[in-house]
Amino acid sequence: MYHSISPATTPDPHLLRVHPHRLGAQLRALRRLRLRGVSLAELVAARDRGEGAGLVALTFDDGYLDFLEYAVPVLDRHGMTGTVYVVTDRLGGENDWDEGPRLPLMDADQVRRVAAAGHEVGSHSATHAHLSGLDAAALRAEVAGSRATLEDVLGAPVHGFCYPYGDVDAAAADAARDAGYDHACVTRDYSVGDRHTLPRFYVGQRDTGPRLAAKLVRHLVARARVR
Repeated sequence: MYHSISPATTPDPHLLRVHPHRLGAQLRALRRLRLRGVSLAELVAARDRGEGAGLVALTFDDGYLDFLEYAVPVLDRHGMTGTVYVVTDRLGGENDWDEGPRLPLMDADQVRRVAAAGHEVGSHSATHAHLSGLDAAALRAEVAGSRATLEDVLGAPVHGFCYPYGDVDAAAADAARDAGYDHACVTRDYSVGDRHTLPRFYVGQRDTGPRLAAKLVRHLVARARVR
């Protein structure tokens, strides 16, 4: 799980940012481990066929403009793809759900460029709201409504969803299923690990190759415990 990929040197209090050079080093580390980064949709489909060995999903939350500017070129150089999750009511805006630095988000045309480059575009809700505890109408707007908006933008089906803040309860997971998403992901929560609560782990600027490898091992061990 990544967020911002940028060479900026401004304050990063939420530890969202990974420098493009560090991302490149992390992708090289994956290659040394004989792993190829792909979108979550590609990984899920491969696992359905029993062909998921050697693949790891790379996800990028929030839909920052720097994904197009910096992440896509690095991914292309390594022959890898990823999934970027966009907040549909904030396209072309900023991450106003965070306190602190404001970062620009991709607009509709830029999101289409990302999809045309071979990356999966998924929904990260309509407004980046905490979903657990929301009433049914609000959940539909955030989950199903964002899918409809994004499908209009892309002119294609949207299969993936990401719960903002990793905040999910049973009703939110049901809302993702009912909205027609094929898969959805959370953060760090290995308690269920089904198709609509797929766990991920955070990757940051401090994650060198050995640290990334250790995180992968911990992730696989945690996943194995819920099977």
